[in-house]
Order: sequence, then structure tokens, then C-alpha cells
Amino acid sequence: MTEWVPTTCMRCAVGCGHKHLGVDEGYGVDVVRGDGQHPVNRGLACQRGIEESADPDGEWLSKPLVRKGGELVETSWPDALDRVAQRFDAALSRDRDAVAVLGSGQQTNEAAYALGKLARGGFGTRYYDANTTLCMASAVTAYYEAFGSDAPPTTYDDIPEAETHVVWGANPAIAHPVMFRWIRESASAADSRMLVVDPVETDTATTADDHVQLDPGADLALARAVLAEIVDRGAVDREFVDEATDGFEDLVADLPDPAAAADEAGVDLAAVEDLAAAFEDPTLIYWGMGINQSVRGTDAARALIDLCLATGNLRPGSGPFSLTGQANSMGTRVVSSKGSWPGQRPFDDPIHRAEIADEWGVPVGRLPDDTGPGPVGTIDTVDDGPVEAVYAVATNPVAGMPDANAVAEKLEDAFLVVQDSFRTETTELADVVLPAATWGESEGTVMNMERRVSRVRAASETPPTVQQDIDIIAAVANEIVPGLLPEPPVDPAAVFDEFTELTAGTKADCSGIAYERLDHELAVRWPAPEPDTEGGYRYHAAEGEGERWQFATPDGTANFSTPPEPDPLPEPTEEAYPLTLTTAREVDGYNTGVRSRPVDDPGPVTARVNPETVAAYLDGDAVDDVESDDEHEIRLETRRGAITARLDPDPAVPAGLVWLPIHHPATNELTVPATDPRSDEPNLKQCAVALAAPAAEPASGEATVDPDPVEASD
Repeated sequence: MTEWVPTTCMRCAVGCGHKHLGVDEGYGVDVVRGDGQHPVNRGLACQRGIEESADPDGEWLSKPLVRKGGELVETSWPDALDRVAQRFDAALSRDRDAVAVLGSGQQTNEAAYALGKLARGGFGTRYYDANTTLCMASAVTAYYEAFGSDAPPTTYDDIPEAETHVVWGANPAIAHPVMFRWIRESASAADSRMLVVDPVETDTATTADDHVQLDPGADLALARAVLAEIVDRGAVDREFVDEATDGFEDLVADLPDPAAAADEAGVDLAAVEDLAAAFEDPTLIYWGMGINQSVRGTDAARALIDLCLATGNLRPGSGPFSLTGQANSMGTRVVSSKGSWPGQRPFDDPIHRAEIADEWGVPVGRLPDDTGPGPVGTIDTVDDGPVEAVYAVATNPVAGMPDANAVAEKLEDAFLVVQDSFRTETTELADVVLPAATWGESEGTVMNMERRVSRVRAASETPPTVQQDIDIIAAVANEIVPGLLPEPPVDPAAVFDEFTELTAGTKADCSGIAYERLDHELAVRWPAPEPDTEGGYRYHAAEGEGERWQFATPDGTANFSTPPEPDPLPEPTEEAYPLTLTTAREVDGYNTGVRSRPVDDPGPVTARVNPETVAAYLDGDAVDDVESDDEHEIRLETRRGAITARLDPDPAVPAGLVWLPIHHPATNELTVPATDPRSDEPNLKQCAVALAAPAAEPASGEATVDPDPVEASD
């Protein structure tokens, strides 16, 4: 009989402690339950986290594969690694930017650190990013601009202390069930309430006290309307604003009339007034992909932070709380050298670059001096830039990136190496597939969305042909840049210590955390500069009977946003494409669904459409069919392609909107690759779409893909 192994759930970023029981014979996890001793969840666990840990439905990768004669065939590890080394060496000899690397919020901190060290210090490529940019980059950019550091000020301890919970562009009832239980319990108190801002009546909205149903893409306009109303009613915390912030007067001078901005957002003034009143009490505002995944994502996230700054909601029990999706998005940001050097060291600072180069033992000139163009821009360079080889680790860009057909075509033109635990749409295009250990088989650490570091432990061994992520990365490194990383098998504790030493004295100081401490305390929140300290609420401290704020900006104050000049939304509706497409999570879809569906038969994608929209855009016979057939199909077309979807007539979706699940592989065949100019995050939440019966002609004529999409205009 095996023993229970304490670990951390890797499904989402709540960071619940789990206990895993390995199978008695063979490989795999037999039973999963919540860990009652873990300080994050105290035994709570969601069903999806349990099921996807113990019994994922994806197709496991069990042996290295290489492409021969157009087919993927099994091979040995030495052969697979030799092929990778030869092609990467040849590409790097021509241009250090010729190899692009794509990481993931599914990696442990140790694997993410090793991958960043290889990409930046070994290859020297600027074309390195992670799928965390697809979901969190706008929030990250907003935090840096407002506070000087990428970290939510808040913690889970603030949830029961808040009187108002504003959930904006997020659906934690589906995406973060354990955390949502805490929110709902707090909001149910006599003096508390929950407000939801979302175009769709989500599961979260159905439990809220009020639901503000704004137009898709109108978040920035609504947030500015709320701030204008706060100013008009005299609800600004002037003492806090004057003492702890900068830029308020310039922002206020540019604010719109609340009624006009409410009209622009598609809501009535009463909704704006209600939201403004909410911030007069201690308020937590949570946001997610509905804010971030937009060309206006950074501006919108900044606008939500502005609401907290203007009302003094930067104290315990209040504040701006971005909801992270993947289990280790936070860790990837802090450790991986993606957007900053480890510990949030500024990427373009020559002193920090020199220190990193010295610690890694590489020439400082090898380190790139900018972070690169993000995942969308990186894939674009396969066409017209230096990239000729791509190394993708624990990510599925063929399903997860916008304009997915174009992404697939570009990756087919590259030498593609994919390292993953499960078969994906991306492994199907690979030239080399490297099978990696997954949840329940891996050793390391992760960071949750409230900055807590906790252990990930293996309850099961792997087949001899499957290796740990960090060991595969080290093996690739030793083939190409010997000595940069230890020879496998790598001790993850030693890699963790190397990372934490680099963070000493930084904004994300983890130098007081070690495996031994985590074994005892289970989870520790950074900054933790000493073995007996850990971070709490950021930026605020009680001082006698008073308060003190210290932000990570050069002058120690928080910054209001500058008056925005937002890019136009990339695809307004028009006659040929009269509806708006949006995307969101569904309960069993996470990380492109590779743990919950087969690649060959993912099932039909379901489009939720208001019955009024169905009646308006399908002819009479088709409407009759919908009413009599639960499996009715429709055709959806954008400028990039067309798909067939199962229709779900749903009044929870407003008229004129088409809702698709973001993690189904068909969805991103339609989405637009426009990105936020500051964060590089894609605009996955809004584009123009046409709806018709399956046999209908394409809206754009004979072609289903427009090679030259129309540029957006004001």
C-alpha cells in the first residue's frame, strides 16, 4: 500500500493543498483529496481538480517521437535529443534569435527557471515567452505601472474582511470554485454584497446581488464612468490620494461625463451609481480574462486599480485582485526571465543584466536587452523574421493562440520541438516530441495567485521513457551549452536555492524560503527575506494609530493611470459580420482541455446564442429545427475562418453576442490576433462574426479566410 503524499493542485492558481495516493502497481495517482493541514484551502478541493489529477482523459505521451516520412514514430531519448541538438545548433550558429522558446504556467518554478536560463543565458534569444502572456500580461503590466511591482496587494485573508465584492470580467464560480466559496460566504454576510460586471449572465452573476451587463469591450468606458461618478459625489479619499498617490488631478481633468460614458458602455446611469457607491465600503475588486484579453486590457486593468486608489481601497480587506488562471502563472512571471530577470529584476537594467550573467557564468552580451514581442509576435517571425526553430514546453499554441489556423501553418514551417505530458494539437505538428512527467509525478514548487509558494511532490514514478520537465530541459542544455545546467537527473531543491539566492533584496524576495521550510509550513507567501518572515498585504502597514504606505515605485507612491488613448477595438461589427464573438471558460475546459478531451475527437464546440439572435439570423426553417433539435448545428465565420458549432440557445447571453468556450481547439480558428500595445496580450474576447445555417454560403464570398483582414478604424 502506498502512502499519502502532500502536494499542490495544478489545475488553477488558487493553490489548494492536495494529498495524492499512488496506485499500488504500475504508474499513476489512484486517489486525490484536499489536505486539511494546508494553510490555503484547509481541506477544501474542487471536483475538477480532483478528477484531472487522478484520472485525466487526455492521451498520455509515453515515448519520444520523431517525424520520419511525414509521420511521428517512436524513438530513443538519445536519438530525439541528438536531432534537437543538431537543428538548434545549426539555427543558433546563424542567429541567436533563430530559436524561439515558449514556456508555460503549468511548469514548476524549477523547470520554468531552468527553461528561462537556457533560453536567455544559453541560446541568448529574445524570442522567449510563455502562455501566461495569453491570460495575465495586461494585469501584470497594470500592476507594474501602478505599484512598481507585479503582485496583487491582496491575499485570501482579505476576502472575509471585505464588505463589497466586485467581480469584473471573471467567472470564479467556474474558474476558481474554492476561492469563489470564500467570496460567496463573505458576500452573504448581512453588511456585505457581491456585484458582477459581465456581458454574459455567468454562473457567478446568477448568485450576485446585482449584475451589470455592459457591452463587450466596454470595460474601460464603464470603469471611467464609475470613477467620474465617484468624483462627482465627493467620495474620493483625499487624505490617501494626497499622501500616497500621484497623477490624480491629471486623470480627473480628463474624465468623461458619467451619463455619457455609461451610454458608451451600454448601461444605464443607475448601474454606474450603484458601482460607485460600492467603493465607499471596504471593497475587493476581482478581474480576469474579460479585462485582460483585449487591446485595451492594460488600460482597463489600470482603470480598475484607479477605482481602488481614488477611494482608498488599498487597505486590508480591500484592493485590486487579479484572478490568475494557470497554477503557476505567478511563478513563471517571477522566476523564468520572461518579462524580468528572477525576482522582478528589471530586464533592461545593465547592472542587473551583469549580475545575472555573472551568476549564470555567461557573457553579458549573450543576454538579450529586450523581452521580445510576446507569443503572437514570436510566431509571426516564423514567416518574416529570424525564427526557424521553436521549442514549446507544456503549452499548446495551435489551440490556445488566436487565429489558430495561421499559427499551425507557421509552426509547420519551423523545426518544432514539443515537450508535453499529453498529446495535443501542437504535438501533432512536431518534428520531435519529448514526453514529460505531469501532476502527481513531478517534484518542485509553484506560486499561487496570492504569492504563496508551496511544494509539488510525486506520488508515482513514471515509465522509464518519460522524464521530468527539468531533466529534459537540462538534457537539451547539455547538448547545446554544456555546463549551463546540471546534468540530469537534476536536484530541484538545488535549482530552487539558486533561484531564491538571485531574489535576495528584490521586490519578489524569496531568499527566506527553502524546501525544509515548505516541508514544515506547507506554503509561504513572498516577500520572505528571512527564514521566519513572510509577506502579507502589500504596500500598507499599520504604524501606531496611523497608517503607512510604501509602493515599489521610485518615489514610493502609487500611480494613477494617465488619461488613456485606447486603440480602437480591432473588429467592429459590420454588415457581413454583424455579431460579436466572445470567449470564456467552461467548467471542464482548462489549459486548452488537453487533460479532459481526446485530440482526435474533442467533440463539437458549443456556441451559446440568445434565442432572439437565432431567430434574427437563421431563416424560419432553421429556427423551427432549433426548437425541435437539441443537437442543431450552425456555421460561424470570421475573417480568419469558419467552423461548425452545436447551437445552445441561451438567454443568459445577450442579443447580438456569440459565446464560445476558449479552451476548445475550434474556437481560436476564429479569434483575432490583435494585441494590447503595452502587454502583448491578445484580444481574445471580441471580434466580428457571422452566424448562419451550416449549408449557407460564407459571409465574405467563396473564401472562408481573408488573407488581408480589414484594418479597424475609429
